[in-house]
This record gives sequence, C-alpha cells and structure tokens, in this order.
Amino acid sequence: MAFLVEAAHLPATLTVGPMTDEAFAQLCAEHDDLNLELSARGELIIMPQTYTWTGAQNGEISRQLGNWARLDKRGVAFDSSTGWLLPNSARRSPDAAWIFKHRIQALDRATFSRYWPVCPNFVIELRSQSDRIRVLREKMTEWLDNGAQLGWLLDPEVRSVEIYRPGVEAETLFGISSIAGEGPVEGFVLDLPPVWDPLEA
Repeated sequence: MAFLVEAAHLPATLTVGPMTDEAFAQLCAEHDDLNLELSARGELIIMPQTYTWTGAQNGEISRQLGNWARLDKRGVAFDSSTGWLLPNSARRSPDAAWIFKHRIQALDRATFSRYWPVCPNFVIELRSQSDRIRVLREKMTEWLDNGAQLGWLLDPEVRSVEIYRPGVEAETLFGISSIAGEGPVEGFVLDLPPVWDPLEA
C-alpha cells in the first residue's frame, strides 16, 4: 500500500479496514521509516520515528524492566518495537510491556512467529514531543479494556506519571523520583531520573 504523508502532518490516521497479520507486517516493512499501529476500527495510525532523545529514554525504561524481569523470573519484558494483537482486533505497540510466562506458554506455538493474540499484563507509554496527550490517554484506556492490569503513562516534559488501573480513575503523580509496581509487577521499581534525563544513567 503506497501513501505519502508529510512529516509536518504526523501523527496521522488513515482508514484502511481490517488487515491480516501478513498484510500489516508487509505494510510496516514497506514503510520502515514510520511507526504504524492499527486500531480496532481499521484505522492505520501513522507516527514518525522516535526522536533520538526519546529513544534513549525508551531504552532506559526497557533496560530497567528487562533487568527486573530476568531476576523476577515470572514473566517476560518487551521493548517498543513489539506489536500485540488485542482482543478488540487492534494491533498496538506500547513503549514497554511485561506479561506472565504462563500466559505465553498457553498460546498456540503457531502464533509465535506472528503478532501474539494477547494483551500484556503491564504496559508503559512514554510521551514524546510529537504525541498528543489525549490520544495517549485513550490508548491507555484501550490497554485496560483489553486486559492490561496496570499501565503507566510517563510525560518527561512535566515529569509526571499517570497510573492506570482497571475500574478506577487514573492517578497522576508529579515530582517523584521512582514509581513502584503493583499487581502483576509488584516488586518492580522504575528509577525515574535516568528516564527523564538519560545522561544521569
């Protein structure tokens, strides 16, 4: 599928309808300079590549979550390049995710080379300079609606963390130096200063 969207107009949304895993993967490969997601309504969400500084912040989040997951051993951590096929048929990618190993083991092995048809237990979204906060908040709600048990929305610009839990309003914290996991990721603590400024790592 060929399309041209000027960078000044990103992020953008196009209506494309339902797509198979293979068709979506092919589309992503044809436009590897963009980050693509597919909504449950068949809307193609087109985002620019992550800015370099945001990539360093994402890397720090993934490093901390991955190190904890390796020690904890109950689940597996994933980075921002990972796509998930949600129960509502959307294909989404959080900036970091974690899921229990027993849920992975319950999947059909034939799906391992595709987008896994499951929602992570825990997700983190990091707001970049090009992200609209309203859109990210809607995405956090979608994660919860599809089975996530905990989500954090990090906003480096104001150094805030919005905590999303099923069935309750989001809680926003400002000026904190760390955020402690709960529920599925109890025991995980994200050290925030090196996320806000990777030069402090």
